[in-house]
Amino acid sequence: MQKQQKLQTIVDSGVVAVIRGMEADKVVNIVDALLEGGVKAIEITLNTPGAIDLIEEVSEKVENTEAIVGAGTVLDGETARSAILAGAEFVFAPNLNQDVIEVCNRYGTVVIPGVMTPTEIVNAYQAGADLVKVFPAGVLGPKYIKSVKGPLDHIPMMPTGGVNLDNAADFIEAGVVALGVGSDLIDKEAIAEGNYKVITEKAKQLTQVVKETKESLT
Repeated sequence: MQKQQKLQTIVDSGVVAVIRGMEADKVVNIVDALLEGGVKAIEITLNTPGAIDLIEEVSEKVENTEAIVGAGTVLDGETARSAILAGAEFVFAPNLNQDVIEVCNRYGTVVIPGVMTPTEIVNAYQAGADLVKVFPAGVLGPKYIKSVKGPLDHIPMMPTGGVNLDNAADFIEAGVVALGVGSDLIDKEAIAEGNYKVITEKAKQLTQVVKETKESLT
């Protein structure tokens, strides 16, 4: 899959599921639940135990599907390269790091650095980011994104951190191309009980909200 196709998969999915700190034996079940719920972009954060091995395992699992797996919480170029070699098809960072962007572009991998201010948004895009991750979105809110999209409408943005079913439509209406969703989607209580259907239902609800809101804007 070419880089532009990977980027389009993220946009089409509308939701990037963020898996953080989950035990390896539960991740496969989580991925199955997400795929059944229509989420096609799955991020495994690198502060998850055994993350590189998990990325490799999940990459093989989704190889013959429309889904893609990526790495999150990538703080330096060396770590980005390790994740890419393990099969990561996109890379998220919580901050703006030039080395991460350069490594990802060198390997033809979608790169999405974390930004907050208008200056960081412009600098990230200018440095070669494919999307920018506005973080922490729950603190900043949809109104903030709508405001910065005014002068920076040419830069594709994705909010992460505090995004949930209640504010998903508001963020889409503010002009973002997709949502990064973690704890609201990866329900730890349900996982502890082995009830992965909860994740599937939440994934269906989120993807449906994103789809319907995007359609209402066209």
